[in-house]
Amino acid sequence: MVHPLSAPNELAFYIKNSGSRIVVTLDAFAGNFIKIKDDVPLETLVVSSMKDGLGMSAGLVYSLTLGRKVPPVPDSECIVRWKDFLAEGEGAKLSDHSFPPEDPAVILYSGGTTGIPKGVLLSSANFNATITQTMEMSGLYQRDYLTVLSAMPMFHGFGLCIGIHMFLCCGGTCILVPRFTPDSYAKLLVKGRPNFIAAVPTLFEHMVRSKHLREANLSCLKGVFVGGDTLTSSLRDRTDMFLRERKCSSILREGYGLTECVTASCLTPKDGARRGSIGIPFPDTYYKIVKTGTTEPAEYGTDGEICIFGPSVMIGYVGEPEENARTLRLHDDGMRWLHTGDIGMMDQDGYIYFRQRLKRMIISSGYNIYPSHVEDIINAHPDVDSSCVIGVPDPIRSQRVKAFVVLKPGVEKGEAVLRSIKDHCRNNVSLYAIPREIEFIDDMPKTRLGKVAFSALEDLELERLFRRVDILDHASLTPGCPEKPIL
Repeated sequence: MVHPLSAPNELAFYIKNSGSRIVVTLDAFAGNFIKIKDDVPLETLVVSSMKDGLGMSAGLVYSLTLGRKVPPVPDSECIVRWKDFLAEGEGAKLSDHSFPPEDPAVILYSGGTTGIPKGVLLSSANFNATITQTMEMSGLYQRDYLTVLSAMPMFHGFGLCIGIHMFLCCGGTCILVPRFTPDSYAKLLVKGRPNFIAAVPTLFEHMVRSKHLREANLSCLKGVFVGGDTLTSSLRDRTDMFLRERKCSSILREGYGLTECVTASCLTPKDGARRGSIGIPFPDTYYKIVKTGTTEPAEYGTDGEICIFGPSVMIGYVGEPEENARTLRLHDDGMRWLHTGDIGMMDQDGYIYFRQRLKRMIISSGYNIYPSHVEDIINAHPDVDSSCVIGVPDPIRSQRVKAFVVLKPGVEKGEAVLRSIKDHCRNNVSLYAIPREIEFIDDMPKTRLGKVAFSALEDLELERLFRRVDILDHASLTPGCPEKPIL
């Protein structure tokens, strides 16, 4: 499962790394696969259309409206239309082969502990253990006729396992959100009246601001869950108040996890939340805090690296034996622990507190963006000498991506080279990871060891942000001052 808006070169990497021979995609995204089909071992491209799932009248309306924006897919020996693909299977007998639960089931791509994309190999047992644990932790005792509003993407462990797999296994219904906007989500929430919602903090920021939810009755909600990014105390309090005012009996419950263990493996208890804590581990899952860089346990109340052991821990990374050895490590207790690369603390009652990530990472609207990967792409541009990518605070996305670039000697700064670098990024970087701002600088700040001092650039951006806020405050308080400057 991959992001449909991945750049062509990223798609080529995923196909080669996973050994995929068949790709199934929508016609709206087929163009990027067609661009690379001669460069990868791709045998069949199965192309579906939104129209395939609609009736005659709705299909006609789609063709005359949104469908007109979709480029036509050319005929080719390797391209199979969805309806033809289904027809080929009519009358076929199912194989008698049994699939052990430990067999590989899904590959999801993550940055791992280094930021370079890696295929996380997960088994059926990983997925099914996660849904059993989540049901128990969520209080999901009535297991039929439940509905979830599935806004999280299906190429993400959170969206695929919790937003789809769990509720289908419960005999429930998944309301899919094919194209997310804050307004469309709010309208679906009112119209569909789901029992559960799970999303990243950005979405809850949109919810509490939504004009469509001001008078909404949300008593239908039995569980409200958040994960994928750090939740601020302010947003938690505002969301809990928002839910109470709309007759929802649930509080906002925060989870923690990573793709390497499918999704969440730790959750705020329903009736035992502790401020600042991400909760307690799922049943049959163990958490350990170790001294950073070691396998030695840290004392209660002290920070260290978070390690996880349990039935949801991945089989391993595809074709990455060295990374597997670094990430899945045998400890003196005889158990093989997943080293998360995250810093946290455990109190004496077993509550976990997330502190920060060991690896450089930007989280924007719930997406993990690895600066080193984006820098490698930018540095490959013929006019670029070096680059540094950082996350800039953003009130809606949590962070947005910014790149500082030093050009090669003789290359003039200007619109032409800026446009060229942006085009280069669009061809090689996922849409959500493309820098929203590129700033040219003469020299890259360095540490005493000669490494790029990315923290100095982060401090510079924070200083600029505070300066702009000061200007706004001054403008709002000064009599006769002109209209406030726009950030």
